[in-house]
Amino acid sequence: MPSDSGTLAVIGGGVIGLSVARHAAQAGWHVRLHRTTQPGASWVAAGMLAPHSEGWPGEERLLQLGLESLRLWRQGFTDGLPADVITARESLVVAVDRADVADLRTVADWLSEQGHPVVWESAARDVEPMLAQGIRHGFRAPTELAVDNRALVDALAAACAQLGVEWDEPLTDLGSVRADAVVIANGIDAPSLWPGLPIRPVKGEVLRLRWRKGCMPLPQRVIRARVHGRPVYVVPRADGVVVGATQYEHGRDTAPTVSGVRDLLDDACTVLPALGEYEFAECVAGLRPMTPDNLPLVGRLDDRTLIAAGHGRSGFLLAPWTAEQIVSELLPVGAIT
Repeated sequence: MPSDSGTLAVIGGGVIGLSVARHAAQAGWHVRLHRTTQPGASWVAAGMLAPHSEGWPGEERLLQLGLESLRLWRQGFTDGLPADVITARESLVVAVDRADVADLRTVADWLSEQGHPVVWESAARDVEPMLAQGIRHGFRAPTELAVDNRALVDALAAACAQLGVEWDEPLTDLGSVRADAVVIANGIDAPSLWPGLPIRPVKGEVLRLRWRKGCMPLPQRVIRARVHGRPVYVVPRADGVVVGATQYEHGRDTAPTVSGVRDLLDDACTVLPALGEYEFAECVAGLRPMTPDNLPLVGRLDDRTLIAAGHGRSGFLLAPWTAEQIVSELLPVGAIT
């Protein structure tokens, strides 16, 4: 590492903060990462890298950011990390009823018109035999991925440690930071450090179901659907699946609710009935850091301070892009004044 490296404080130890810290350390910065020991949104997330299957007409900018970041995922972001952090290499988005078919066709046509690689399926059960009888239509997004969110967070933390990143306590006052540059990357808590940031918490419940001997095998790809107007997804893990996610605004409440768990289980089993035989392993709720237009806040706030927050449901997807954007905004190593 160059002897004239600048000092950087990164506030926030989720996937965004860790990705920024690692990339900055690789670029020659002396990095101190301020983090809490309490699990946050990154610990709850499903880890989908799914710009196509989460796309919707009118959100073209978010789609473009997602596609750019997915490219970075595929072109080196996981270098040096365990290979098994990747848990799926394709998404299948299916329709449960006729109204869903129409909505799904709208999205597939919108993506295809822009030249994006999605494949319409009229026999979806041939692609995924676990699907319920009667589910026929959908599209595949072959380039999408999913990661084990918890394994990835641990792997990024280990990579940061190997690069010499130092760990410190959370901060409540930017004035106490002694560094050449500061990155605010603490999700829903970012406005407490920089008042006025348009970030609010949005609650989401996620379930984990564990495969049991004698059950149908795990799906090999991410399965997404809409059931009675509610979105549901099933994401493979080494020992089972993650099912998610509800979305509603309850302040900072992170207690799972009976109705939320019931809806997720009902909807997941409507799409993949065999999940009813899996073990119910965990239910947890987290708080997504959302912005009014669903776009993240990434860039400079003043000469010393940068923001990397407000990623909503796309934190894992946008982590590589965010890290590149932030490090490119930092003064070059050796140019610190």
